[in-house]
Amino acid sequence: MDALVLEEKGKLSLREFDLDTTLGPKDVRIKTHTVGICGSDVHYYTHGKIGHFVVNAPMVLGHEASGTVLEVGAEVRGLAPGDRVCMEPGIPDPTSRAAKLGMYNVDPAVKFWATPPVHGCLTPEVVHPAAFTYKLPDQVSFGEGAMVEPFAIGMQAALRARIQPGDVAVVTGAGPIGMMVALAALAGGCAKVIVADMAQPKLDIIAAYDGIETVNIRTTPAAEAVAQATDGWGADVVFECSGAARAILGVAELARPGGAVVLVGMPVDPVPVDIVGLQAKELRVETVFRYANVYDRAIALIASGKVDLKPLISDTVDFADAIAGFDRAVEARETDVKLQIRMPD
Repeated sequence: MDALVLEEKGKLSLREFDLDTTLGPKDVRIKTHTVGICGSDVHYYTHGKIGHFVVNAPMVLGHEASGTVLEVGAEVRGLAPGDRVCMEPGIPDPTSRAAKLGMYNVDPAVKFWATPPVHGCLTPEVVHPAAFTYKLPDQVSFGEGAMVEPFAIGMQAALRARIQPGDVAVVTGAGPIGMMVALAALAGGCAKVIVADMAQPKLDIIAAYDGIETVNIRTTPAAEAVAQATDGWGADVVFECSGAARAILGVAELARPGGAVVLVGMPVDPVPVDIVGLQAKELRVETVFRYANVYDRAIALIASGKVDLKPLISDTVDFADAIAGFDRAVEARETDVKLQIRMPD
């Protein structure tokens, strides 16, 4: 079947690609409908690697997906042909120690779509474990279903933060993940979330949500804005979502004494950390790597209307124009939030 293939760094093609489509007894076969273009997909395209994950052979991209069940395995219960679904792209080893602890996201053996050498889902059909396939309520569109994956990262961050009702949070970085974290923090009980970035178009988009304030750090330092919003006390929670060395170095200055710092953004290279600044305020530091056990909650929040992700979908392109869509994702990082690809009917 046809697929969007990353042949090597900087080279994409739409071509026939041989994928294993064997349906196991606990699997479902899904007709892919909508696939989001993730920053990691773009990074593999432009750099050929992320950390120690290196593209050494042609790889199908895509991991943010929704679709329709075509066929179910003999042991599958609760899903049937015709069901509209979204798919959690990481498949862990259920017998691993990490999985048994409920932390399957950090299972060293996890197979995650579009992470070398595992192929992704930018192809008309995929086979996926039923255990990681979730029904979409009628009021949740395919486009929103494909947004569950990035929103799940926001959910994971909010849970790691241990938000208390009425907390004030700051998010450094207004990329797609920073926006997801901000919305999850509001849903988790924050009274106010301050989002800091340099890209004004992105800030304008997230500022349209009630409960969110923005600061453009080109003109106003984040620490100054946070101090003004909290009477000099600092934020209860700081979510660092940019992965930028300067932002990571400054997280302690943004937090109140006894507050929390949640590291979400992933820097390309090792970065310095102000250990004494963290210690002097006795800040609790948490880290996030993908997510675990949050998909059902994410879907419920979207279905309830408490979290509206539709304004974050910048545009949808046809599968035939997927390469152009990736090129746009590279060029329009400061204006687009989420580009999605609509698969063929």
